[in-house]
Amino acid sequence: MTGTPGGMVGTAVTTGSVPENTLSADELRGARTDLDGLSPQQRLAWAVERFGDRFALTTSFGIQSSVLLHMLSELPDGTSVPVIWVDTGYLPPETYQYAETLQQRLNIHLVVAQSSMSPARMEALHGRLWETGEVRDLEVYLQIRKVEPLERMLAELEVECWASGVRRGQTEHRRSMTWLDPIRDRWSLRPLLTWTPRDVFYYMQEHDLPQHPLFEQGYSTVGDWHSSGPDGAELSGRSTRFGGLKQECGIHVPQASGEGMLGEGI
Repeated sequence: MTGTPGGMVGTAVTTGSVPENTLSADELRGARTDLDGLSPQQRLAWAVERFGDRFALTTSFGIQSSVLLHMLSELPDGTSVPVIWVDTGYLPPETYQYAETLQQRLNIHLVVAQSSMSPARMEALHGRLWETGEVRDLEVYLQIRKVEPLERMLAELEVECWASGVRRGQTEHRRSMTWLDPIRDRWSLRPLLTWTPRDVFYYMQEHDLPQHPLFEQGYSTVGDWHSSGPDGAELSGRSTRFGGLKQECGIHVPQASGEGMLGEGI
């Protein structure tokens, strides 16, 4: 299997303010060119070497999360890299079980990020935001339970660059991504950006990686229990998320739409 299926497609628009004191514009262009010629594993190794202890990985322990986690575990210094898991408090039981399985199998350095607002408190103050059918309410929910906990943990760990397993074919927004983009004053690395579901499947098969328990129930992507579902005749992939109202949770965009709308005390 080749390291960079599909190749690089052009240069995307800037997705956020450029982080300070890391890469100049010329260095960024050079880094993107260099990353284009590397395998996903080599892209991770590049980030570990370039950013050292200011590099982290994020994971959702979703359907295809094992691939990047396995690649990280194979690096000489991989077990020292923090793996940030945003636990919303609303994940399916199968995801918690899968997280335990992969953590034990791959010996990753797991760091759990959670909202400072408990699910019970959030529901008391804001209601069951995922049930209203309003995009704005979903954005408030995602800001509280996902974006803010991640940003807090990235700040606590003093992370300059974080990697994720996002791929171009997953959403419209992700089609414009490059290997390395600025997001919310940090660098975001996408080692698997051009991979297809077939590439992921064969990698998991080659390395005997376990599937998420919900995969056999028809899920091709999974998030919170109330906003995920199996593929069907009308909806598949990321379209099954959030009742079809949204595809992005806010983590991979420059600024979540709900950011700042709740004020203090979250």
